[in-house]
Amino acid sequence: MVQKYQSPVRVYKHPFELIMAAYERRFPTCPLIPMFVDSDTVSEFKSEDGAVHIIERRCKLDIDAPRLLKKIAGVDYVYFVQKNALSSRERTLHIEAHNETFSNRVIIKEHCCYSVHPDNEDWTCFEQSASLDIKSFFGFESTVEKIAMKQYTSNIKKGKEIIEYYLRQLEEEGITFVPRWTPPALTPSFEAAASCRTQATSTATKAPDAALADALSSEALSNASGPTEPVVGTPDDKLDADYIKRYLGDLTPLQESCLIRLRRWLQETHKGKIPKDEHILRFLRARDFNIDKAREVMCQSLTWRKQHQVDYILDTWNPPQVLQDYYAGGWHHHDKDGRPLYVLRLGQMDTKGLVRALGEEALLRYVLSVNEEGLRRCEENTKVFGRPISAWTCLVDLEGLNMRHLWRPGVKALLRIIEVVEANYPETLGRLLILRAPRVFPVLWTLVSPFIDDNTRRKFLIYAGNDYQGPGGLLDYIDKEIIPDFLSGECMCEVPEGGLVPKSLYRTAEELENEDLKLWTETIYQSASVFKGAPHEILVQIVDASSVITWDFDVCKGDIVFNLYHSKRSPQPPKRDSLAAHSISSPGGDNVQLIDKLWQLGRDYSMVESPLICREGESVQGSHVTRWPGFYILQWRFHSMPACAATNLPRVDDVLASLQVSSHKCKVMYYTEVIGSEDFRGSMTSLESSHSGFSQLSAATTSSSQSHSSSMVSRWRLC
Repeated sequence: MVQKYQSPVRVYKHPFELIMAAYERRFPTCPLIPMFVDSDTVSEFKSEDGAVHIIERRCKLDIDAPRLLKKIAGVDYVYFVQKNALSSRERTLHIEAHNETFSNRVIIKEHCCYSVHPDNEDWTCFEQSASLDIKSFFGFESTVEKIAMKQYTSNIKKGKEIIEYYLRQLEEEGITFVPRWTPPALTPSFEAAASCRTQATSTATKAPDAALADALSSEALSNASGPTEPVVGTPDDKLDADYIKRYLGDLTPLQESCLIRLRRWLQETHKGKIPKDEHILRFLRARDFNIDKAREVMCQSLTWRKQHQVDYILDTWNPPQVLQDYYAGGWHHHDKDGRPLYVLRLGQMDTKGLVRALGEEALLRYVLSVNEEGLRRCEENTKVFGRPISAWTCLVDLEGLNMRHLWRPGVKALLRIIEVVEANYPETLGRLLILRAPRVFPVLWTLVSPFIDDNTRRKFLIYAGNDYQGPGGLLDYIDKEIIPDFLSGECMCEVPEGGLVPKSLYRTAEELENEDLKLWTETIYQSASVFKGAPHEILVQIVDASSVITWDFDVCKGDIVFNLYHSKRSPQPPKRDSLAAHSISSPGGDNVQLIDKLWQLGRDYSMVESPLICREGESVQGSHVTRWPGFYILQWRFHSMPACAATNLPRVDDVLASLQVSSHKCKVMYYTEVIGSEDFRGSMTSLESSHSGFSQLSAATTSSSQSHSSSMVSRWRLC
């Protein structure tokens, strides 16, 4: 497997020319890098005006590897080839390096770039990327990979230290300024000749070596290194090293690389609003910085947030009065680490009464709002305390906990809430302080603990009785001045005291079942299966021309083709028992087909949108301004269907042979809405209604516009 590394942008608050003077002092050897034994110049080229300097070196490295491995490999030193292309005119230095030793077994590529800071021409930016691909190495592939990554990480850490060391050395020698390159002055006798040689100059500079001529092209430089180099200083493309340290914390070079690579993947596949860096980092930490695993769970979470409009829960949802009166929890200052502190008096709370009065959905929604508020408070405290604060502390007081809290529906609701929070808010709990745990607590803990992640369980501190008042207790984590009064402190705590919920507020099972919208069990989106030979179709009837049909769908599994058709004829209602005669169940209860197989394209119905191929994981939004009244059919069909299938759609008989083939099944989750012409103002922004399901998480990556339609595709990997 190819290992990749991408650095954050490192900023030196010194001019480019001074940084170059410091950089050149690294050669031919560097005492700060013991493994860098020596370097020899292989070739060198300078342009006549001094603006371009290209030098190629052969570097000798003493890799810190076990002696047995060196003996098996038959080498004591490893050689790398490094090509530096300095453009004093553009004020850039591109560095490319690759291994010469074992190049048929191990492929190492590195690309570095020094350039001027986009916002301050007296500062210099540095970034690097690298890849390691071990084809074979005498059966020691895993060992070599670990050694290489360890060595590379060590060198990365020293990079800035080395430049700053030589900057101090220059300063001690009285060198604090290096003038910029300026074009050489031309004497009058040469001016005419120089103007005639304008076209020949580039040819003359390229003549010594064709390979060096290629290096003069910055495009060739960036492409030769493998990974595409983003434009320096573009905040949407990369992260600054100082920003990471200030707002995200001390990360190892490889952890920084994981964050930047995952962030870049999101930008490349999802060009709209992307999660905040803190959010991405939480999922990486929860999966030990395994990018593939973190990407999978994060994409699932982001899809869930989009479905249920969680991003807007603090602005659009008001807790019922019952919760405000009887839910014994609330925010209370912060702990000694600056983390927001949430206090929950679980022992005083009537969980059975809350579930009977509100249902699981309202409780779950309230817990989500608490978590969203916690994220917001973490951001505020990061600014207030001047250091990264990414999690909060929860203090749970269990005084009063009894068998009433073990009511099965209440425990079930708690387990479900834990499941949702664990999946969508990883690494947001910094510490959980459980105080005054009674004898019944072990029973509850036995029921709940298996559903809590191991990393989260390690953050639990449990105190029985008044143990929290002794050494290692509450005072180690919370300042004395803010200990709540109900814990023998001096601070008045505004958290509600809870109490029994009056039975007059209880709701019947039917009332709870008929809630308008369920956060978890229901959604404004619908799902459908798409089979090979069995597309899914929905019908939209348009009375007024110039109305707008909008759609928003995610391709959850497989690749599909999306079409929009118009017909003057009304399709017949689908026959649910069409397969009954064959004694075979329908391929999917959520699959509906409307276009009769005897219909002919161009005669019975017409195509009004060009077919749109949508890959697995994509999120698609679009609209169509209707020209004519009549019946419009939105169709999702299997991608690999032949081109002629549009005119002769296969039906039941064609499906029978493929029912058992799982690879022939696709899954889409969709939402459609029709907007009247008077409400449409010719812009996608006008499609954002409070119930349309359009999400800021899915803005455009590509767009196709026709005179009467527009579509947007966001390439979003769901897993």
